[in-house]
Amino acid sequence: MNTGKCWTAALSLILLASSCVVKSKMVPPRERDMGAYLMVYFKDDTHGLYMALSKDGRSFTDVNNAKPIIAGDTIAEQKGIRDPYIFRGPDNWFYMALTDLHIFAQKEGYRNTQWERDGKAYGWGNNRGLVLMRSRDLLNWSHTVLRVDQAFPQLADIGCAWAPEMIWDDHVKKTMLYFTMRFGAGKEKVYYTYMNDAFTKMETLPKVLFEYPNGVPYIDADITKVGNKYHMFYASHDGTSGVKQAVSDSVNTGYVYDAKWYDPEPVGCEAPTVYKLIGQNKWVLIYDIYRINPHNFGFSETSDFVNFTNLGRFNEGVMRSTNFSVPKHPAVIQVTAKEAQRLANKYGLNMKF
Repeated sequence: MNTGKCWTAALSLILLASSCVVKSKMVPPRERDMGAYLMVYFKDDTHGLYMALSKDGRSFTDVNNAKPIIAGDTIAEQKGIRDPYIFRGPDNWFYMALTDLHIFAQKEGYRNTQWERDGKAYGWGNNRGLVLMRSRDLLNWSHTVLRVDQAFPQLADIGCAWAPEMIWDDHVKKTMLYFTMRFGAGKEKVYYTYMNDAFTKMETLPKVLFEYPNGVPYIDADITKVGNKYHMFYASHDGTSGVKQAVSDSVNTGYVYDAKWYDPEPVGCEAPTVYKLIGQNKWVLIYDIYRINPHNFGFSETSDFVNFTNLGRFNEGVMRSTNFSVPKHPAVIQVTAKEAQRLANKYGLNMKF
């Protein structure tokens, strides 16, 4: 009997079994296992990160009584964050990407000038970084500041890096990060890149995701895959600021321009984002109505991404923000009841899921 071969075979079986266990733990829950919704957002007065939970996708309650769960000055080079986005990866980790920008940093004493660089040369809100975060449990987050201008020599003269979002590309098996960028004080467009597995750096030079007709600037893209189609909502600056949609068969190319405005608001909107209602053939489109005072979110609902029903604004219709106000730039994902309860318990929120 060859003892060495037996031990080798046994060890191989143990490693295979361990691998299967690890992989089974990494598989994300299915929609039927989901039991709640998690919203991330920020507020202008703090430039910090906030979270809110909902049982039904209609009524949201801030987990920390409308106080930041993470202060922007603890994770960002500019001492403030904006535009948070959250994504559950196929490895069942949670990922967040945020804009590294504080628009009131001079007033707060973080810098001596209005912007990091000359506004004439680099435009409003010029910044050069994104904050990338990762967590297994929604409670403990690692973070990295990604200096976009330093990622590739071709990006050294960028004027901004805003509103990052992520989607998994099934074809290349990588996380695709896409964000608003301009060069110098030029026109904003959305670019995409692929991230390394550690979610700390770009592996590919960002490319333009979509060209708006006649070179009109646009920002704040949000992509939702439904069946074999990719629906990208974005904020167009075509005479006014509002929400438009482009659809493609591919995640990173082929988006077809649609001239229709998809928000019902008479004033400027931006930061569109979409989430699906659990167990229903319904999706909710949110948009940040930044041209009203105080700021608020607007909501529309659809089953076909063609016809949308106006649900109104927070606390003016069926949608509710129970303990917070003036939120900015949201993103919403489905979570399990266990995940929601763990988050509620962490911050002492009296909700049962």
